[in-house]
Amino acid sequence: MFLFRKSRKRVSVDEAQAITGNRSDAVLLDVREKDEWKSGHAPNAVHAPLTGLVTGGALPAAAQGRALVVICRSGHRSQQAAKLLAERGADAVDVEGGMNAWAAAGYPVVHERGNSGSIA
Repeated sequence: MFLFRKSRKRVSVDEAQAITGNRSDAVLLDVREKDEWKSGHAPNAVHAPLTGLVTGGALPAAAQGRALVVICRSGHRSQQAAKLLAERGADAVDVEGGMNAWAAAGYPVVHERGNSGSIA
């Protein structure tokens, strides 16, 4: 069963936070590159760079079999990733505005050591 309607392709940061914060069957999947991830990401997000997904890389174990709420810096790469993942059979939507919108909405951003991070 799919969490997202097939016609639904994008969610707001508020919807993303609610979905991934309140459901164990959904995960926030950050598709930015390693240096971006290290400087700041949403707590409990799972990292899977778009470059790896495009070349056929598998999803991390923590994201497999779960609904995917895909996020990047501004929303462009996450649209590509959500489309690619949906074509592979995943239940995926992307976050409008990405991590820029996430941080602007006041949601937490942490760096790789768990302290307050920033969006690169």
